Amino acid sequence: MAEWITNTMSSLGYLGIGLLMFLENLFPPIPSELIMPLAGFTVSRGEMQFFPAILAGVIGTILGAFPWYYAGKFFGEERLKQLADKYGKWITVSGKDIDKANNWFTRYGGRAVFLCRLVPGVRTLISLPAGLNNMPLIPFIIYSTIGTTLWVTFLTGAGYFLGDHYDLVDEYLGPVSKIVLLSLAIGFGLWILRKNMRKSAE
Repeated sequence: MAEWITNTMSSLGYLGIGLLMFLENLFPPIPSELIMPLAGFTVSRGEMQFFPAILAGVIGTILGAFPWYYAGKFFGEERLKQLADKYGKWITVSGKDIDKANNWFTRYGGRAVFLCRLVPGVRTLISLPAGLNNMPLIPFIIYSTIGTTLWVTFLTGAGYFLGDHYDLVDEYLGPVSKIVLLSLAIGFGLWILRKNMRKSAE
């Protein structure tokens, strides 16, 4: 994958950065932790400019967030609640549980979008609940853009200062993505366990 990313960026320049970051949001296994540090390394060699590279990364990311956002809006809260009431017993999730989750997102939605844009492993997934909970498009774009700009700037700057060793960014942040996803899975499992124990007690 690293060779494909390098070839795409070499042949398409800023457009390649935007395209790669767009695809990274559609298919999370494509790592921004490798794309933007490579862009920073390219900047350090004088083959690109720092701020246009960041701009290309941010634009690509925001455009890539829209498909997941609108997928959430397409399914909608009511349809998801119906599916949960019909099939959710297998994972002990009901329509009322979705109501609680939606209330949480309504309360913290903007901050959740902003913070998740800075967290490897979940930054590309936050668009789905944002759309599912009908978060207004303008705030979604604003919070996503602020968080994305910080993340992209950090990665690009790291690649710039690391030079030939830009791939160390992916090497160190890659495990973080796995830890975050594992933590979410464990947290979800504990939530189900506590829910079942509460029902047994009742």
